[in-house]
Amino acid sequence: MKQAADGPRNEHAAADGATDGLAADRAVGQRLRGLRQERGLSLKAVAAATGLSIGYLSQVERGLSSPSLRVLTRVADILGVGLGALFDGPGAPAADGIVTRAGERAALTLWRAGITKQLLTQGDGALSLFLMQLAPLAGTGDEPLVHDGEEAGLVMEGALVLTVEGRTAELGPGDSFRFASRRPHRYRNPSPDRPAAVLWVNAVPRP
Repeated sequence: MKQAADGPRNEHAAADGATDGLAADRAVGQRLRGLRQERGLSLKAVAAATGLSIGYLSQVERGLSSPSLRVLTRVADILGVGLGALFDGPGAPAADGIVTRAGERAALTLWRAGITKQLLTQGDGALSLFLMQLAPLAGTGDEPLVHDGEEAGLVMEGALVLTVEGRTAELGPGDSFRFASRRPHRYRNPSPDRPAAVLWVNAVPRP
């Protein structure tokens, strides 16, 4: 009886998760479109600069496709913004732009990849601090990320497998890292049953 009762609850949870994920895709797409239009760039220009197709970029902007972290960082580079510009926040930032309260964090959910990033800082400066959470076995995929800037981090919970220019290391709580973001890199949570949490810093030069 218990197994039969659990089934519908799990199906409903999966459906709710997909609905939330689709809403997150639409929100990211709207922000990408707004940033592109503010800069007077056409889809054709962004496609040419990123190597992505016009059709795919149009689908991302309309919330019909879930962009990967690699795609978002590539487009953010062309738009001249940090990844934090794509985050969705619950309300207006603090007036002084200095303190971010726990309940006021903007977030970016890459639901298909199992990655959630909370933005812990405000403003449009070069430095952004994130709390990144990776579901079991979540990661950025086999194709490495390459973008402007520099990054560093501290593993707070779980494990992180980090590969930079073909060199791979497994990190645990208390281990930290730093590298130039132009060095091809990728990462994943190797655990099949434990989430991971990483305090992650990105420093992206502004034009």
